[in-house]
Amino acid sequence: MLQWRPFVDTDEMDNFIIDAWNSAVRPDDIVWHLGDFSSHNEARTQQIFNRLHGRKRLVLGNHDLHNGEVRKSLRDLAWDQPPTHYAECKQGSERIILHHYAQRTWAASCHGSWHLYGHSHGRLPAYGRSRDCGVDCSDLGYAPASFQQLTAGMRDAEVVS
Repeated sequence: MLQWRPFVDTDEMDNFIIDAWNSAVRPDDIVWHLGDFSSHNEARTQQIFNRLHGRKRLVLGNHDLHNGEVRKSLRDLAWDQPPTHYAECKQGSERIILHHYAQRTWAASCHGSWHLYGHSHGRLPAYGRSRDCGVDCSDLGYAPASFQQLTAGMRDAEVVS
């Protein structure tokens, strides 16, 4: 068993996540991956990347860097846009702040923006309009989730200033 995950080994976990990802993501969907994409070598990372549906965008995590630079295994992948340390996007009129790490406050948090992060492996509870949305969160079925799925039940959360 892999730590707290219900998989025998990384191959089983990788294949499960790839299948779950591809069940949830259409080829033209934009998927934001909030860091720590792969710790495999270049060939295995490329193989995994190529099997995943969607237009993939990366907010860099601590394991995506080596000596402050983007790991070679990630640098030349066909990202939809260059990997970054921070991103903002909109879903309709909703402003979304994307970062690898959880933050207590974030841009426009007092004005109803949302904050989505990875890094915590589902071990941090949601806070206001902020939550972990890594594919390793068991409540997400180890798959990417839409903004609507991620924020269901959080709409009336207290706004953090």
